[in-house]
Amino acid sequence: MVRKWPPGIRTIVYQVSAMIFLPNPCELRGLRDLPGCTTLLALPPEIDLCNAAPLFDRVMTAVDARGDRLRLLVLDLTATHFMDTQGARLVDDVRRRLRPGVRCVVAADPEGVCRRVMELTGLRRDVPVYDGLDEALAS
Repeated sequence: MVRKWPPGIRTIVYQVSAMIFLPNPCELRGLRDLPGCTTLLALPPEIDLCNAAPLFDRVMTAVDARGDRLRLLVLDLTATHFMDTQGARLVDDVRRRLRPGVRCVVAADPEGVCRRVMELTGLRRDVPVYDGLDEALAS
């Protein structure tokens, strides 16, 4: 049955949606200083809108604490199973804030979401992505 409204009556439909943001850990999983002025930062299992900004602050605090001793920053995403574009932005912002002469590389699961997000956003052109920690550290 099709209902016909009298002339001049309009139907207005509103769509209401709600999003719930659950707390997401924003702690680094690990921080190691390695020989050769290299620092390894292991990022959490998820990087998204909820934790990208505090993670950026923590990463930059670690970078700033190393000062002139830092030559290579390795971001370990091998245990990160979810990352959206905020994660790609985090990596790009870190890369842009590094002092001249400091390289930033990423270690990621070859079949993982992180690698795919970095490909889709075009970030892999600017930040080398390696299949694992060994390859990233050898770079």
